[in-house]
Amino acid sequence: MNRGKNQLIVSFLALPIALYTLFVLLPYFSAMIFAFTRWSGLSSNIRFNGVNNFIKLYGDEKFWNALSHNGIALVVLPPVIIGIALFFAFLFTQGITWARFFRISFFFPQVMSVVVVAVIWSFVYHPTIGLLNAFLTSIGFSQFQNFPWLGDRGTIFGAVLAMVIWQSVGFYMVLFVAGMQSIPTDYYEAAEIDGASSWVKFWSVTVPLLWDTIRTAIVFLAIGAMDLFGQVQVMTNGSGGPSRAADVVPTYLYSTAFSEGQFGYATAMGLVLLILVFILSVVSLRFTAREAFEY
Repeated sequence: MNRGKNQLIVSFLALPIALYTLFVLLPYFSAMIFAFTRWSGLSSNIRFNGVNNFIKLYGDEKFWNALSHNGIALVVLPPVIIGIALFFAFLFTQGITWARFFRISFFFPQVMSVVVVAVIWSFVYHPTIGLLNAFLTSIGFSQFQNFPWLGDRGTIFGAVLAMVIWQSVGFYMVLFVAGMQSIPTDYYEAAEIDGASSWVKFWSVTVPLLWDTIRTAIVFLAIGAMDLFGQVQVMTNGSGGPSRAADVVPTYLYSTAFSEGQFGYATAMGLVLLILVFILSVVSLRFTAREAFEY
């Protein structure tokens, strides 16, 4: 029976493993090889050049500029998104009126594609017909009339991050709501007997018991902060903004490969990004680890 069971398992797994190897493992392996070559991507002339791509990358100011923007996103996005999502999750689990409607409304941006959201927000930021400038002007901030949010190097990346926050909060809010609803009410009742306020209950009961979920959110958001390709690509029309003020590593990688025809160099950039994301994930899991709570 065990032999027949193993054969059945192998027969079911054979096709998925083959497809995963073909479309995931082989491209990864190929990328590791191409990262050490000089290749235009459109010819059979592939020349091995050792670590020259990585040496060039070390001195590439555009790469460090793009990586710095990913670093800013890494610092800003996780705490802001998690903080806002926790606030609304706690609010919507307190029995307020229309809580379910608000949950759906907040989650709705998550079901739209990144491209659609980026296009919508491009219109929101439009200098002449944008809702943001119209709203700010209507409440007395006339200096923002016709202000080019996506055309000013001082505001463009902040505008992109604001859009990412708007789209992401709903998903993590729903995630936290599900976690909060699974916490036994006995803990809150015991805290109330001790005279704890809502704020104390949130920090002393909710957050510790929800920490595994928060930890997962931190890792996901940290990985997402190293991407942002779709948002920047659409909102800057592939240019990275004025003076590349919103460029991130994936968009610079894309332009290097498909606009400049340096596929070997772009692949080296992708390999470095992969290593950075892997290290970031390990570090995030390591430094957010806490003693498990059981209930």
